[in-house]
Amino acid sequence: MGRKIAVMVIHGIGKQTPDFAARLTDLLIERCRPECGDDVIIESAYWAPVTQIEEDRLWQRVLEGGELDFIKFRRFLVDFMADGIAYQPTPNDRRMYDAVHAVIAETMHLLAVEAGADAPLIVVGHSLGTIIASNFIYDLQMDAERHLISEQVRALMTDTPLEKGETLSSLYTMGSPIALWSLRYRDFGRPVTIPSPMLRNHFAFLPGEWLNFYDADDVVAYPLKSLNTHYNAAVTEDLEVNVGGFLQSWNPLSHLCYWTDKDVIQRIAANLIATWRYLNLT
Repeated sequence: MGRKIAVMVIHGIGKQTPDFAARLTDLLIERCRPECGDDVIIESAYWAPVTQIEEDRLWQRVLEGGELDFIKFRRFLVDFMADGIAYQPTPNDRRMYDAVHAVIAETMHLLAVEAGADAPLIVVGHSLGTIIASNFIYDLQMDAERHLISEQVRALMTDTPLEKGETLSSLYTMGSPIALWSLRYRDFGRPVTIPSPMLRNHFAFLPGEWLNFYDADDVVAYPLKSLNTHYNAAVTEDLEVNVGGFLQSWNPLSHLCYWTDKDVIQRIAANLIATWRYLNLT
């Protein structure tokens, strides 16, 4: 048994179940186990219940308001679009934002316990989960300067390098709408720093990367490097992939199919193996 690697997986919009990342986890473990054994620790950040409760309440309220057409389509919009709307903080209310980030903090604490307080951290996000990952990492990286982490979230964290984001080495964004979110900022803003600026204090030569996987038929997903010079420097590669089977690969349903795509799995697993080799063979 060698030194361990911590992997956090964050889901996106829509009705999710606690096992949303089960197949991705199985495929990554299957590829890594021959060399890494049981040293790759993967935990899922299941934040869906945070918004689902309020979305269900909203749905009941609007049904009471009067007769509506296209009920199934409207329910689909509530389940899928409302997540992104609810997550965004307002000047006077950041309950949802903090509640979602509390789930991320709890997951990172669990990883610190299971993989080690200073284990390298790799984050995999899908859809809105890439926005959540980016925001949480940004808050960690800027907290000393701007005090962005709420007391609710801070209460769930301990003072480990992993939980402070210092050992974050790689970020994988799948089907990411970060490009759309960048419209909120002048010249499309500045991305998070990957690897963490503090990583070299713990692992001087650990390999790290930010790969942004997108399918050209996925209308939610966009390249990132072309947004501005900051994104061009931060993102290692915008990697176009063709995800999904016969019914999904040629249309927007491809957005749901990154989880088991062989190219996505292969690239993430390759980095996990390279990270394990650095930790245990150098």
